[in-house]
Amino acid sequence: MKKVVFIDGVRTPFLKSGTDFMDLMSYQLGQYAIKGLLDRTGINPNEVDRVVYGNVISNVRTENPAREAAVTAGMPIKVPCNTVKQACISANQAISNAVDSIQLGRSAVIISGGTECTSDTPIGYTKEMRKKLFAAQKISKPIEYAKFAMTLRPTDLLPDRPSVSEFITGRTMGVDCEILIQKFGVTREEQDDFAAASHQNAGKAQAAGHLSDVISVQLPPNFAPISIDNGVRGDTTVEKISKLKPAFDKYIGTITAANASFLTDGATAVLLASEDKALELGLTPKAEIVDYVFTAGDLYDELLLGPAYSIAKVLEQTGLTIDDIDVFEIHEAFAGQVLANLNALKSEQWCKKQLGLDKPVGSIPLSKVNQWGGSLSIGHPFGATGGRLLTMAANRLQAGDGKYALLAACAAGAHGHAMIIKKYETTEQKVKKIAKNVIEIAEDKLDSLKEKIK
Repeated sequence: MKKVVFIDGVRTPFLKSGTDFMDLMSYQLGQYAIKGLLDRTGINPNEVDRVVYGNVISNVRTENPAREAAVTAGMPIKVPCNTVKQACISANQAISNAVDSIQLGRSAVIISGGTECTSDTPIGYTKEMRKKLFAAQKISKPIEYAKFAMTLRPTDLLPDRPSVSEFITGRTMGVDCEILIQKFGVTREEQDDFAAASHQNAGKAQAAGHLSDVISVQLPPNFAPISIDNGVRGDTTVEKISKLKPAFDKYIGTITAANASFLTDGATAVLLASEDKALELGLTPKAEIVDYVFTAGDLYDELLLGPAYSIAKVLEQTGLTIDDIDVFEIHEAFAGQVLANLNALKSEQWCKKQLGLDKPVGSIPLSKVNQWGGSLSIGHPFGATGGRLLTMAANRLQAGDGKYALLAACAAGAHGHAMIIKKYETTEQKVKKIAKNVIEIAEDKLDSLKEKIK
């Protein structure tokens, strides 16, 4: 099996739906991200074997956004591209597919990630109107058009608005999160604290230059640079957001517009390669992919509990514990969703009943979670977030002294994903670390010898 390494990742600014990216299509955002990745890494596009991209809200004019984005970004037409769809973990699935292909030696270099323009959500006609239009394809004579027009009713012209509810259960994700919050005893105050911290952390990270994965996008006709996420409110306080009314359950609900993620437009692109190919091309990896898992749970009771199942499973597969993980990047669909998953992992009762364990998986310190902001503040383009999670996890490892990072996310269909990565050390860094250890040992022995002489 080939060792898979993460070279680097970029993303467009994540913007609130209906703002500066409103006139774009998903493939165009992907185009900016892929072009930005090529520029950032300096890799020759001819060295890329595949493009695997995530996308959720499909525009019928672009059957394969990965292909349209790659070609318009300047990728050679000989590079095959495919689009992956798995709700909010579409990019996670795309990246995992890329990892598999490289591990098996079928590819050496792959661009992955995802794109989403929720502002370009297709709005169609009702099923009844679509049936009439389908039948009308055979019309060829003016008299037949007149007869067809007579069959139309005012209600036929009403738009068929997309539903944000779970297809099988018919419930919205916000309602499911309210159920989860009550099940795991998460309070409104805890959610508001977490949401405010997400914005404050993102604001500090922006100011400190930590969000270096963001590339500048310049749109015609004025080509003014767009270079920051416009959903981040670094001055958010608990006092401000605690005044908001519940959004889903207006009587006893605790989820509000402030402690839930917002509709977002944006794209990510990450460069993955086998270690030997990366070194051959002169690329310096940031992290090594250790392992990943996908899970699925109960659609009615645990729609958003995927991260708890996935985190437990990936730790078991790798033999690591929560204490071994230095950096956590957990997708924030809702503040309550993250906190409920953390409560599940430290619950002896839940871990015994659902995971068959004799003791809890463990308690994840909030000081290790999303310290540069998360989906609540930065935004959540459905098909792209997985690329941000991976890139931010690797960048946080590089910025600190940690060794392992874990990223996790929930998705519609009660799915979950988790991946563990390890900070990559070059040969030079390893030599320096060994030399430092040798010097420290020598100094300790010298100090001990001095004490004996005295």
